[in-house]
Amino acid sequence: MTFPFPIKIAGVGRYLPARVVSSAELGERLGITAAWIEKNQGVKERRWVTHETASFMGAAAAREALEDAGLALGDVDLILNASGTQEQAIPDGAALLQRELGLGESGIPCFSVHATCLSFLLGVDLAARLLVTGAHRTILLVSSDISSCALNFDHAETSSLFGDMAAAVVLTNTPAGEASTLHASRLETYGVGADYTRITGGGTARHPNAEHTQPEDNLFHMNGRKVFRLAMRLAPRFLERLYPGLSSGLGDIELVIPHQASRLALRAQCRQFSFPEERMVSILEHTGNCVAASIPGALYQAVRSGRLQRGQRALLLGTGAGLSMGGVVFTY
Repeated sequence: MTFPFPIKIAGVGRYLPARVVSSAELGERLGITAAWIEKNQGVKERRWVTHETASFMGAAAAREALEDAGLALGDVDLILNASGTQEQAIPDGAALLQRELGLGESGIPCFSVHATCLSFLLGVDLAARLLVTGAHRTILLVSSDISSCALNFDHAETSSLFGDMAAAVVLTNTPAGEASTLHASRLETYGVGADYTRITGGGTARHPNAEHTQPEDNLFHMNGRKVFRLAMRLAPRFLERLYPGLSSGLGDIELVIPHQASRLALRAQCRQFSFPEERMVSILEHTGNCVAASIPGALYQAVRSGRLQRGQRALLLGTGAGLSMGGVVFTY
């Protein structure tokens, strides 16, 4: 199979927890000022869960996406969970999502794709290929991430950046006469950066029951500078392989919907690759970095605000732990 693929994002949905955590409130806990957080991270507020689970949030976003697409739960023939965080080790989070949607006896196949912050992009790529082959007709793709439970509050740089959110899309084949298209998709991973972003606990290496496991093993650790330097070094070559010419300008792409990594990362993309800031979608100020849900969450905002219209070409772009780089070029 070769691009382009006649694939349509038929509907979008999002869920934000009710609890708003301002940078002033968080700054008091961290011993820093709200001004420092807003200047360095670009985040004024973020949402953190109270009672919500990842499957609860994902189901809420999924229902909105289906309503937006004019479809019903019964139309879905595959559910993909594309989250960077998991509700529990077993069963797979997609089964929990299916049950939360009231489809627990449906038999609809469900499974997860996981590439941390790039899980949604991987899900789009896989869903497109399944649709093109005719294996499925209507795919529900959900990213639901809760990062607030694993933040290291001894490290202000990371703990001030993250929030919780869920976002979903419905993917179908493009009806005749419509322009929706998947033009390009690419994922590259460079394991040399595997230790730059990590939670070492929770798996078999540092199992919760192991005597050598420490509480801090279950907290999020990131060396933001090393991630940034590696990503910026690799990005020009990656962008050219994704979509020739992209490393020096957007060309026929009208809108960039990036992973909401940080203010520094967003500005660096604009500066190094000549991406005009007015063509970048940023929700960082009010949501923070929401792991895999960041890209579909920003896509939702672009659609709902009218910035992304049918027939326009856009770029989904980001990095994730691994270190991985991913991008998707599509016509909405």
